Amino acid sequence: MKVEVNKDTSIGELLMIDESVTPILMAVGMHCVGCPASQMETIEEAAMVHGLEPQALVDEINDYLNSKAETSEEA
Repeated sequence: MKVEVNKDTSIGELLMIDESVTPILMAVGMHCVGCPASQMETIEEAAMVHGLEPQALVDEINDYLNSKAETSEEA
């Protein structure tokens, strides 16, 4: 099943979609993913707070989710 997020997806929604994206967020400096306040931030808001380009982060997350979906479809 293909899942796609966008810059308006909240961190909480993202983690509900697939919590295995946590290492991606941690790798770019978002160590606050477990913080209750961060759950309501959008990917765009969180990226901007951390000095990241929001669309680049969305693209990286979607690439990961799509590759994971393709792998599970092949199994």
